[in-house]
Amino acid sequence: MTPTDHHMKLLLEHCKTGNQRAQMEIYKIFYKAMFNTSIRIVKDSDEAEDIMQESFLTAFNKIESLRDLSMFSAWLKRIVINNSVYVYRKNKQNQKIPLEDVLYKIENEDTALEDHDWNSIKASQILESMKSLKENYRIGLTLYLIEGYDYEEISDIMNISYANCRTLISRGKESLRKKLQCTYGLKAQKL
Repeated sequence: MTPTDHHMKLLLEHCKTGNQRAQMEIYKIFYKAMFNTSIRIVKDSDEAEDIMQESFLTAFNKIESLRDLSMFSAWLKRIVINNSVYVYRKNKQNQKIPLEDVLYKIENEDTALEDHDWNSIKASQILESMKSLKENYRIGLTLYLIEGYDYEEISDIMNISYANCRTLISRGKESLRKKLQCTYGLKAQKL
């Protein structure tokens, strides 16, 4: 166990006892990453701030239920994502569109790979293009490409079937690919 791991474990043990200094230190360690996760889903900094407060409160109040403290980061991230998706859906309740209406048919998924400089596209440009995707695509791709969740986890988070999740991610990638092609004039390449 490294000194950092040991320090983190001690902080989390203190959090279990309700130590506010330890909780504040944990908050400072994880805040930025969790805020970035939330804002990519809700797209509103004030909402993301509120979600952060609620998520950390939930985590600190339920930390006793976490058996392996080394899983705290992943556990906290899951709380943040679930809260973010919940708030996003709540805010979009009146504008809800069935998934089947949002998805479009892909004519040719086996796009030929072309030798163009996709490496010249910066991560910030890809993230900016993702913001303009349809909401379900943006959330699905954020969870899959950025947060690293698998199809099963995403289907649970988004409350859709496994098959719909796979289709959503596939079509989201295709939509992102097309946006990148239009914006940066590149030929098709698989993401």
